Parts: sequence; C-alpha cells; structure tokens
Amino acid sequence: MLTLKINREENEYDVYAMVTSFYPEQGIKVVIEDSESESGEMDADGSADTIFASLSQEKSERGFIRFVSGEIIARDALFVFKTAEEELTAVKRQWKLFLYDTLSEYTGRTLPWGALTGVRPTKLIMGMLAGTSATAYPSGQNADDGSEAEEISGQNADSTGKTIEVPKADIQRVKQDLYERYRVSDEKAELGIRIAALEGSILKPFINDDGYSLYIGIPFCPSRCLYCSFTAFPIDAYSDRVRSYLDALKYEMEQMRIYMKGKEPDTVYVGGGTPTSLDEQSLEVLLSYIDECVDIKALKEFTVEAGRPDSITPGKLNVMKKYGVTRISVNPQTMKEETLQLIGRRHTTEDIRRAFSEARDAGFDNINMDMILGLPGETLSDVERSFDEIAEFKPDSITAHSLAVKRASRMKQWIAEHGAIKGLDADKAMLKAHETAAALGMKPYYLYRQKNMAGSLENTGFALDGKYGLYNILIMEEVQSIVAIGVGTVSKRVHKDGSGLIERCDTHKDVSLYLSDLEAMVERKRKLFGERK
Repeated sequence: MLTLKINREENEYDVYAMVTSFYPEQGIKVVIEDSESESGEMDADGSADTIFASLSQEKSERGFIRFVSGEIIARDALFVFKTAEEELTAVKRQWKLFLYDTLSEYTGRTLPWGALTGVRPTKLIMGMLAGTSATAYPSGQNADDGSEAEEISGQNADSTGKTIEVPKADIQRVKQDLYERYRVSDEKAELGIRIAALEGSILKPFINDDGYSLYIGIPFCPSRCLYCSFTAFPIDAYSDRVRSYLDALKYEMEQMRIYMKGKEPDTVYVGGGTPTSLDEQSLEVLLSYIDECVDIKALKEFTVEAGRPDSITPGKLNVMKKYGVTRISVNPQTMKEETLQLIGRRHTTEDIRRAFSEARDAGFDNINMDMILGLPGETLSDVERSFDEIAEFKPDSITAHSLAVKRASRMKQWIAEHGAIKGLDADKAMLKAHETAAALGMKPYYLYRQKNMAGSLENTGFALDGKYGLYNILIMEEVQSIVAIGVGTVSKRVHKDGSGLIERCDTHKDVSLYLSDLEAMVERKRKLFGERK
C-alpha cells in the first residue's frame, strides 16, 4: 500500500491519476492534510512508502514533492504565469508537469501520454492544428501555400478518398508543443496528429451547421461483465418493464421533435447496455418508434450496438435491416474461452463466429468488433492470437480498448480479492492492434482515454475508408450537440456562437425512477436545448 498525502483537496484527482499511472500495481491510500509547516512541507510521520505532494496556498504557488521509502528525495519549484487570467490554468498545468517530471525521475519510467490526463487528446491537438494549413488535399497535391507537406505515417485519407497531408513544420511544432507542455511521446504525438487531421476533414460538414445526434440508451444486458461500469440491468429481471420503458423512449423522442424545432438528427446511436438483449418483438417496437420520430433516410449513420454475440439472432438482424440500421457491432472483447467465462460474457468463441457470419448474411457491410487489452489472466500471446482470429472475419472496423478499471465495475472488487492484473505488455498489445488493423487496410480514426487505463495508453478506433463511426467522432470531439434519451444518459448542448460553451444534463440511472419521473427528465432537455415556439 502506497500512501499519498496532499494538502489541497481540489488537486486530488490530478495527483492521484498521475501517481496511479506510475504505480499501477499498488493500492493507493489518499490522505488530505489541511496544514503546512512553516517551510511549506507537510508534516512527515516517518512511515515508509509515502509520497507527499504539496502546493502552496500562497500566490507564489510553490510546489513541493517528497518521497519517503527508505530514503528521502525532495524537489520543489516556483510556478510562474503571465497574467492573472492565466493563473489557474497555468499553475495547474505546471503543477502536473512538475509532478510528472519528479515521478519520472524517481521511478525511472516515462508514460506514453506524459502528464496529459484528459480524455480527449485529439480535441486538444485539433486546437493546436487550427489555423495551420493542415487539411485534406487530393493525393499527391500539397498545401495551397506551396509549403512542404507529408502524410502522417503513410496513407491517411478521409471518406472522400482525399489524402490528409499536414505541413512538416506544423507536425514538428505540434510535437514540440505536446512534449514541452505535457511530455507526450513522439509516437503518441504522431498518432494524435494523424487522427486529428483525419477527424478535422470528416467533421467539416458538422462544424458550422446546427445539427445534432440522437443517442438512445437501452439499459439491459444478458449478464453484467466483470469490467462494466455502464448503467445495465439483467434483462430477465426487468422483462415486465421493457414495454413501459420503450413507450417512455417514444415519448422522449416525440418531445425531442418539439424542442429541437423539428430538426432531424444526423446520426442515431442505440447503445446501452446491450440493445439486442431485447427480444425480437421488443426490438421491432423500438425501431418502429425511431422510424416514426426520425427521418431515417436523412441519417448519415444509424448504429445499433449489438455487442453481445449471445444476444444476436437472424431474426433481430433482419429487423435491424428492415428499419435501416447501417452499422452494428459484434464484440468479442477476447477470443480466449477461459477469459470469456471469467469476465461473465456467457458466450463462446463459436457464438462470435456464428453471430458475425449471420450479420454478413443479413447484408450488413459495416460491422465493428471491440477488443479489450489487459483482461485478467491474459498474456501478450493471448492478445495476439485473438487479433489474428478476428482478422479472419475481415470486419469493417476494430476498436481496441485498453482496460480501464472503474469504481462502479465488479473488476474493482475482483482486483481487491485477487490482486493487481499482471502479465501483459500493454505497449506491445496495442502495437498488435495497430498492425492487425493496418494489414486489413484500416487506419486509426478516433481516440480517447480514460482514468486507470492499462499501460496509461488509450482506446483507438480503426476503420476502412468510408466505414468510420461518425457518432464516435462527434461525441469525442464535441462539435455537435447530443440529445441523449433513456436511463443513465447525458445530453450535451454545444453552443456554436463562438463561446465554446458546452452544457450538459443527465437522466436517472434507475429504471423505475426514470419511468416515474419521465416528465422531469424531458423538462431538463427542454431547458438545455431551449424549447422554441
């Protein structure tokens, strides 16, 4: 057990996230100490394996960090900022960088994303690229200003087939900025630039319009997976409330048409939970409601997160095709039988093969497959075998998730009982994901990060040209409002008045409470999006 003592509660998240990234296999106890000694150092109790991280309460913003583990190593720094307006942001960033550099020196380790803890690194990079000549050009053609440009890590084209080229000077400038501000590695900086440039091209039609996307949450699953932290309930225990829940979703969609002034969404994403945990009749009811309330033919993408192979049947696939669904997922997570049973998936690798084959037979030509890197008991060779097997399916996209241990998941308790998950070289596992995707003709098209991720890495989506998950990009880069309906969802209004303001509202996470308080949930969205007469 490692004890982490800090003196400012508002810094707890940043300090804790940084320390856990350097000590992923240790339990960490956080202690908030209210006072500082005259020297600015927190009082030591002489215990071993303790990290003291102190940021002065004074305007001078003196930072202090000390390790007690057989020996004492101390560093401090005086943080400076240019203007009063920059103070809060500048000090926070400098403090995180100071912590990173100190921990890196002490442990002899570096992290691929350095001190960058945000979940949307590509959004940050898109901002860095803004105002440059980074854009989409026909293959073989350089920027309009005649500057030298290059394709990032080989072929990288948008959905129109145009090559995404970024001037070399801009690449180097952004890489240097990412290193100096956050210590981001050259490899991850290049990956982020490559994806940001591609996303910037794909998002052009969405940036200046007033469109939105619709997310529909189905909070039911055949069983709860060990790693899951989403709002999900066993479908068998809620069968008597499914129809009431679907009717509530229809009411939300009808009201949505009013407060969104009859505008039609660009994309619809049905997630969960597992939407296909609904039986065939209930799934048809849901999709018929969407068809009544949304102009399906105008959609740029209609995704249903089928997810669990044990919930997929030919009948459900035919219903989805009937109502115009264009994109689905058949998610293995792993192709190792023992792991599937351990994490509570309740299906076999043969079920994965069957479900994928049936989806192709039903006519789906945009199928995603999710994989999780870092599951309990899995080695690098296990991950490599899984990727080799899913490559045989020839999916249209692959999403590689680095395992993130969430407080709301059963994984947290599993680790408490069995110890930290060990045995996987996370960097090499992610490299295998990139190699598999490249061999299938896919390119990375979106990326995001979470707290407590294996190897302090990232989640990356890879896809064939024209098979990008548009909703995935839109929600990550926050260029479009999201109307989210159903249990446990969060709606987001992106203001396009130049203010950069993003407002959110959530809904109840309990099915019964949601049903009994439905009008209040709708009223929140009316206020968020502004009901227009």
